[in-house]
Amino acid sequence: MNNTYHDLVDQTFNFPQEDIHLKNGYLQFNEVDVKGLIDKYGTPLKFTYLPKIGMQINKAKDMFARAFKKHKYEGEYHYCYCTKSSHFSFIVEEALKHDIHLETSYAYDIDIIHSLYKKKKITKDTYVICNGFKEKSYTKAVARLINSGFRNVIPVLDNKEELKAYRRSVRSPFKIGIRVAAEEEPSFPFYTSRLGIRSRDILEFYVDEIEGNEDRFQLKMLHIFLNKGIKDDIYYWSELNKVINLYCQLRKICPELDSINIGGGFPIKHSLGFDYDYQFMINEIVRNIKSACKKSKVPMPNIFTEFGSFTVGESMANIYSVIGQKMQNDQETWYMIDSSFITTLPDTWGIGEKFLMLPINKWDVEYQKVKLGGMTCDSNDYYDSEEHINEVFLPKIENGEPLYVGFFHTGAYQDQISGYGGIKHCLIPSPQHIIIDRDKNGKLVERVYAKQQSAQSMLKILGYK
Repeated sequence: MNNTYHDLVDQTFNFPQEDIHLKNGYLQFNEVDVKGLIDKYGTPLKFTYLPKIGMQINKAKDMFARAFKKHKYEGEYHYCYCTKSSHFSFIVEEALKHDIHLETSYAYDIDIIHSLYKKKKITKDTYVICNGFKEKSYTKAVARLINSGFRNVIPVLDNKEELKAYRRSVRSPFKIGIRVAAEEEPSFPFYTSRLGIRSRDILEFYVDEIEGNEDRFQLKMLHIFLNKGIKDDIYYWSELNKVINLYCQLRKICPELDSINIGGGFPIKHSLGFDYDYQFMINEIVRNIKSACKKSKVPMPNIFTEFGSFTVGESMANIYSVIGQKMQNDQETWYMIDSSFITTLPDTWGIGEKFLMLPINKWDVEYQKVKLGGMTCDSNDYYDSEEHINEVFLPKIENGEPLYVGFFHTGAYQDQISGYGGIKHCLIPSPQHIIIDRDKNGKLVERVYAKQQSAQSMLKILGYK
């Protein structure tokens, strides 16, 4: 029986894969020489491969185009990037190179919109979908954006009272959307999402507060988002069809309504065994919307999506060195990494998220079951299972170069949740960050975005400097 790590992967998955393969015994990620980065910059290290962002956007656009053609769909498709997944300028500006629109979540997002416009990254025709429960600073910022001439700003009403803020402060005709409060899964501790307006209240709200005011504002969009994402199960199709049927009802009395926003929720690969039929799901979404509209004899709506993790998640990797091995009992072997999961991959700690985890080297070495431990003094700073199995297997540590471990497709939310550049648990520093792109000739180019967080920067935040 073959017992090397390479044998384990070959016996378990189809390998190599599109973005991951071996070269001279070392793992390559999107043709990036990960070992070369380690040799140059050390660990812990994270890097962003920018071209993956455009690849994901164009992948979704192409699949929707095929679905529209297959079903002779008469609406338009608009791809929005969900900025809360990663607000960094190099991410947002890279995404905007591919003719997309933006979705915001808080008042400070609107300052980013103004900045992007000044830099000529967007125009006043770019769609800006404003989501979330909005306090006064957010509604005021949205109103200022509309008053400054942005023609396709759509504040999505999270509650009935929100409309009053725009009626008071927006000077020109404007568009609105309504978020439909989704029913949660049976496993949730509550029945209905805290976000949005109850579907049974929306028709009455339209008649009482919106109808007859078309010269001031128009209802253009119905919006839905499900926490569990876009999945082929009864729950997803039931909730989606509720919104489709509500659209059909409203469209008969609201000719201005022309769009359904299905939010985000496309999954990304967190295992070499990842298997998700994106094209099937898109085909079924398009088919369901068209079928309901034909039955109700109403026009097919434009379809908006707000993909965040799908856009940016697969562009980033976090790399660590195993700096120690501990045997705490006869059954558990711990590999200690030179960073912390709590501070660099907080979703592994907070919601039990699994990422695509692979060694960078030692693929020809025998493997063993291990647990990965972070450097903090917190007992929850560990990683002990992969998405496809409730265990972690890695090569045994032998003499020679250290074992390097990579967590891939980590580009969404981790920096936002961990508080990039701020104080971390046990003062574990943020690792250095490298950005990788391709020049006009297709050659890989890299630059340091941020060095490892220094003690001096933390002491200044804490008031010691």
